[in-house]
Amino acid sequence: MTVGTSSAPGAQDAGNPPAAARPPGDLAGLGIDPDQLPDGLVVADEQGRVICFNAAAERITAVRARDALGQPLEKALPLEDLEGRRWWQLTDPYGGLAIRVGQPERNLLLPGGREVLVSARYVRTRPTGPVRRLVVTLRDTEARRRTERSHAELIATVAHELRSPLTSVKGFTATLLAKWERFTDDQKRLMLETVDADADRVTRLIAELLDISRIDSGRLEVRRQPVDIGAAVGRHIQAYVAAGQPADRFLLRVQQPLPDLWADPDKIDQVLSNLLENAVRHGEGTVTIDVTATASPREDEDTGTSVIVSDEGPGIPEESMNRVFTRFWRGSKRGGTGLGLYIVKGIVEAHGGTITVGRAPGAGAEFRFTLPVAAPAYLA
Repeated sequence: MTVGTSSAPGAQDAGNPPAAARPPGDLAGLGIDPDQLPDGLVVADEQGRVICFNAAAERITAVRARDALGQPLEKALPLEDLEGRRWWQLTDPYGGLAIRVGQPERNLLLPGGREVLVSARYVRTRPTGPVRRLVVTLRDTEARRRTERSHAELIATVAHELRSPLTSVKGFTATLLAKWERFTDDQKRLMLETVDADADRVTRLIAELLDISRIDSGRLEVRRQPVDIGAAVGRHIQAYVAAGQPADRFLLRVQQPLPDLWADPDKIDQVLSNLLENAVRHGEGTVTIDVTATASPREDEDTGTSVIVSDEGPGIPEESMNRVFTRFWRGSKRGGTGLGLYIVKGIVEAHGGTITVGRAPGAGAEFRFTLPVAAPAYLA
């Protein structure tokens, strides 16, 4: 733990590190090492001199703790606001209003113009008393910038994906309204079928966006009911065959007996739809679906249900496997939003399950997801 104190301003030798001291809030007494905290922690005493400067603060500010300890706070941490004003002179934590308890998080600038997120807390021994400790937390802005870039990418992707079907819908409807009498019934039907398909595409995209919002905020609801997952896979296969895929391209193997599975049938259908579409679109050869009983991913349950979807295509490159379940991953073939597998992972984890990707025995891609039985307590 990098902590030090000085009995009075200037009382300590510049060449010697300050003596060890306990940081405010009695972190040492709680068994907490400030150097293990993920955020930068800087603490000043009642005289405004730095007595704690942890490892994260060193990393964020590029200032060594031994150079900061014992220094006046405004010298060790010379922050400016975005208008170039000296922050500690502007806020005056020691001489300002005695009813203040701190400063909310805001963007400030370190020397050199580097942005950092700073918040402060004023510690007083009694209400309206003098400030005994000034506790400052620092956060790098890079994580927030990554989030902002991710949101910008999502907006750009959605705008691109919406433009094509909406242009089609607008074009065909405008043409039909202006020249209805000039088209035959077959031509009208074709245009309306195209409009209907594009409207479905927009609806699916909006549903994906809502799912992402719920997954990111932890509000994805799971409405559990008994689910026959073997029959659910069978329905998806029949839909592909009806759409023109050869029946012998699919191999469904269901191990019996399976434990009774309680899950959200609509969301499980969404998972199966995405995984089978991936195998059909990006894979080759036979698409094999194995449904088996397996160990539950939950510690308090013995059994679960595992579904493995594999193909005989080229598979997923090793270097890409850690990005498969991230936003916008599309594999080797372009098309789609690249959000499907991100949503699949969110749905499986909302059920308390796990999902992995690997290489199939036939050298193609293999997706395996495992769900806990999750039976209601009254059935236990």
